[in-house]
Amino acid sequence: MTFLNTLNHMLENHPEVYTDTPRASVIEHAINQKEALVLPSGALATWTPPESTGRSPNDTVVVRHPELEEHIDWTSPNNLPIEPAVFEELWNDALTCLWKKPRLFVTNRVVGADADYALPVRTITNYALSSLFTMNMFRTVPKTIDQSVFADKPFTLVVVPYDKVDSCRYNGKLRKLRDGSTSDMVIAIDFKNRLGLVFGSAYCGSAKKLIFTAMNFYLPFENILPIHCSANEDRNGTVTLFLGLSGTGKTTLSADRDRLLIGDDEHGWNDNGVANFEHGCYAKLIDLDPEKEPEIFKAVFSRRAPLDNGVIIENCMSYPDGSVDLSDDRLTQNSRTSYPLRYLTNVKLEAWAGHPNTIIFLTADANGVLPPISALNAEQAMLWFLMGYTSKLAGTETGIKEPQSAFSRFFGEPFMPAKPFYYSDLLGKKMKEHKTNVFLVNTGWSGGPYGIGSRIDINLTRAMINAAISGQLDNVEYTYNERFHLNVPKTCPGIPDEMLIPEHTWKDKAAFEKRAETLAIEFSNHFDKAYGNANLDPAVKTQCPGK
Repeated sequence: MTFLNTLNHMLENHPEVYTDTPRASVIEHAINQKEALVLPSGALATWTPPESTGRSPNDTVVVRHPELEEHIDWTSPNNLPIEPAVFEELWNDALTCLWKKPRLFVTNRVVGADADYALPVRTITNYALSSLFTMNMFRTVPKTIDQSVFADKPFTLVVVPYDKVDSCRYNGKLRKLRDGSTSDMVIAIDFKNRLGLVFGSAYCGSAKKLIFTAMNFYLPFENILPIHCSANEDRNGTVTLFLGLSGTGKTTLSADRDRLLIGDDEHGWNDNGVANFEHGCYAKLIDLDPEKEPEIFKAVFSRRAPLDNGVIIENCMSYPDGSVDLSDDRLTQNSRTSYPLRYLTNVKLEAWAGHPNTIIFLTADANGVLPPISALNAEQAMLWFLMGYTSKLAGTETGIKEPQSAFSRFFGEPFMPAKPFYYSDLLGKKMKEHKTNVFLVNTGWSGGPYGIGSRIDINLTRAMINAAISGQLDNVEYTYNERFHLNVPKTCPGIPDEMLIPEHTWKDKAAFEKRAETLAIEFSNHFDKAYGNANLDPAVKTQCPGK
């Protein structure tokens, strides 16, 4: 039997299967099965085991098929291979677990707001809350699904969140832990057979990121660029994309009362424009401030009848009276919430728009040596897209005493499995075709590194972004930063001129030169390690700092 024949046989013979059950019914099952507690707002609070408070990248594997060797970047540390025979064993073990459950839930949804490339996704799970999560995060099937390039190539996802892999049986086949035992968790993706398996991870984000990884692999071969970004649009239809790693301000800066949110995490860019992958948001809750982020707070905590609500609150410190402490990180710093986009007020529910006029790359440079804003030509943009640079700060991880450089290709390396040129070449092509402006915005430090200088005020950052979006930087004079290969404006509305040139803000010029040269060398070394043998345009390679 094939994978799907085995699955379908199990579903046809299981005594209690709920397929595309109304949302209220799934919520009721989650409550009755004690998968979550109902908070006073009507939201569902749940807590996962310690190993499931976040993604488990070391347990996330890709089935290695000879047919896909030339397309997958096996040099990436995030593409961990697994043999097809091992995946088949895991698949059958997962179905055996599901067969023994009293009831199963099946949802048929799609990923992608543009019907031209909406990916049909069928999710099978024994956990009502996992099924509700797919209703929050994946989209309803459009009436025009037949026009999708994936109409006859659906994806199937099996989620068994609380049953564990029999680690003894998989000794030598799955990850070995520090104590010598074998991991009892796996998140596996089979691109060839279009299958996904979450086995032993109760973290809701495991299912979401698996599906988005699939989209990020399939789309470039349809001439569609997947982008890990937030997107918004003003009242005139001007579209802006924001790319950035954690701590760069992506969520905050893309939330603008004068612009409609298209989406906050994953988008595709095709010949029609940009479209959100998602139907909902999966936002961090730690330190959520109702004053600074009122939209998210209202979406999560507004009172609704429980069966009409469906907000999932994951691993947030809660008390017997139903109150929550959003600043308490004793359970995890990665407390999360899942809710439909329609719970936000300043959102574009169609979740698609035209071609982006402006793309903002965000970096929080704790070295204090990058300009606060720079314009990038196509080759420069492709380079910074490949590098995905930001800084880890002192004190954020054990042993970090000085800011450390962090590189994550395409600002989302774990979820971009194909060879790098598939993504970078598409970005350059689409930039040129649609005359999209790209700016690198440093939300980090000025006047010195972290600990000496000060972080660039968010109001100044907003002023620079507004100037970039509105076209006020189109006709100003620029200087060329030879070390980092950046085009730096000499003036920017609302910004002191001296601030635009980083070395002008440092008292110790020799210290600036030393710090800047060190960062440039780090760029060069990382580029050589990550892309030394990659098939990249030579014009892009020359844009790397330090070269």
